[in-house]
Amino acid sequence: MAHLLGAESIHLEYPTKVVLEDVTVGISEGDRIGIVGRNGDGKSTLLRILLGEQLPDSGRVTRRSDVRVAVLDQSDTLDPASSVGYSIVGDVPDHVWASDPKIRDVIAGLVADLDWDKPVGQLSGGQRRRVALAALLVGDWDVIGLDEPTNHLDIEGIHWLAGHLRQRWVNNAGGLLVITHDRWFLDEICTKTWEVHDRIVEPFEGGYAAYVLQRVERDRQAAVVEAKRQNLMRKELAWLRRGAPARTSKPKFRIDAANVLIEDVPPPRDSLELSRLAVARLGKQVVDLVDVDFAYGAAPILTDVNWKLAPGERTGILGANGAGKSTLLSLIAGVLEPTAGRIKRGKTLQLGVLDQQFSQLEAIQSDLVREVLARTKASFVVDGKEMTPAQLLERLGFDRAHLQARVNELSGGQKRRLQLLMILLAEPNMLILDEPTNDVDTDMLTAMEDLLDSWPGTLVVVSHDRYLLERVTDQVYGIFRGRLRHLPGGVDEYLKLSAQGVEGAAQGAKPAARAGGSKDEAAGASQSSQASGAQRHALGKELAAIERKIAKLTQQREKLLAKMAEHDPADYQKIAELSQEAENLAIQIEQAEESWLELSADLD
Repeated sequence: MAHLLGAESIHLEYPTKVVLEDVTVGISEGDRIGIVGRNGDGKSTLLRILLGEQLPDSGRVTRRSDVRVAVLDQSDTLDPASSVGYSIVGDVPDHVWASDPKIRDVIAGLVADLDWDKPVGQLSGGQRRRVALAALLVGDWDVIGLDEPTNHLDIEGIHWLAGHLRQRWVNNAGGLLVITHDRWFLDEICTKTWEVHDRIVEPFEGGYAAYVLQRVERDRQAAVVEAKRQNLMRKELAWLRRGAPARTSKPKFRIDAANVLIEDVPPPRDSLELSRLAVARLGKQVVDLVDVDFAYGAAPILTDVNWKLAPGERTGILGANGAGKSTLLSLIAGVLEPTAGRIKRGKTLQLGVLDQQFSQLEAIQSDLVREVLARTKASFVVDGKEMTPAQLLERLGFDRAHLQARVNELSGGQKRRLQLLMILLAEPNMLILDEPTNDVDTDMLTAMEDLLDSWPGTLVVVSHDRYLLERVTDQVYGIFRGRLRHLPGGVDEYLKLSAQGVEGAAQGAKPAARAGGSKDEAAGASQSSQASGAQRHALGKELAAIERKIAKLTQQREKLLAKMAEHDPADYQKIAELSQEAENLAIQIEQAEESWLELSADLD
């Protein structure tokens, strides 16, 4: 494959730190490279040097003479006075860009909901980010560098971007460099992974799953390092092999070698034990939402929400930006009150909330980290082992040297770790995580997931990080047109329903119309989906029967869970029997819900 660009013996240092030392790398036609590493180790610096945005102290960057490169970094360089349309397509006439299917696809995928004539200066930070990404992708480039491109994209937008990058070039053409903490995204698009660490760049074949395997092998063979870090990655590998087989089915992921490495690694979570402990700590009632509505003024956000959170439930919430996910969390937490319906909370409920605003840190900005930890409880039990707050912080990937830093001097990722630690030390029995992956690198995410594996309690997570959701939760709900809907098929079912238009104003609707989407196709789809009056009546009766069945099964399961809560926690055998019965009922409920969804789609 032809060489596109590369770096030879580059060296870069700052007054207090050497970032890169004698690094030599190259990008060839067809390379799709993910760049991973801890925050501050030089990922963004390497990307800027390779794409000509920054000069190294020594060494040289080589580039084929005809190569066209573009980079999306984390800074905002858009002209605030320019309109959205001008920022993306410049002064190209509408009939010219609208006739280009590639440009139409980019606009539909990223900025369908934005006013084409609105000045960029009036947009939010997330909207500006999407405009900048769209402006880059409509161009014709041989090499593209993307620094955290999934920031501010919802899960549909991330799914679209992955598909776009897979299809953007033909095989063995073009080059892509991407920095992201979204591990699902890395696995979807990358054929190689570069790990930036200890002033070097270490290459691996394959996406994130293959990188995890090779990194475990590297640590073992070199007899290096940190037993804690190695065990953590082996646990991550065990989950990849057991819990997400689709990720590891790629030819480059060596299944036999992976199975040997994880043969003595237990499953990430002992669900039965965690459920028993959660019931013991919470009792039979956690939070019940009954016929809940919420509106801002005349604008309805959530409608007719009925949801009973069970002890030990681990749930992910999905929805487009603005669908009402954070509003739902605020209602559960008691920050907002419903405009209709009621919310009942268990008497023993102790809630911990990891929000996006670092609210737990506001009052301690000028304190030293060690002073903050000194005011917390003396010990904390994780996996049956007693740990000090400093040890727990170290387990979360925090350097002990940072104990002497003030809170307001910490990076975003370090603040996130401290915020999570303070919440856990308060020993809540229900935990709400609102976009916990913000400002966090992949190592920190792995450490966070490992800690949550052994945490007994009810967990509700809102995140656009598909990997995290599938890793730490057991079920998924989606918000569609203000209604909460259980999704037995998980993220895949959410994406399928969203693509079918269940979401209503889904991303992509406006640009398809602007750019000349087929009205005949829409009319044909509408006609084919219509059923006769008799058919609709029969379907309605069948749906009603399934709904009664679901209600009956749900009532039986709730009685079982209540029985478990009242039973002696020391009687493990009886608890196990009841838990198995509850699990069987849950499976029957999921099967009935799947049938309901299929019939509902026919009725629609």
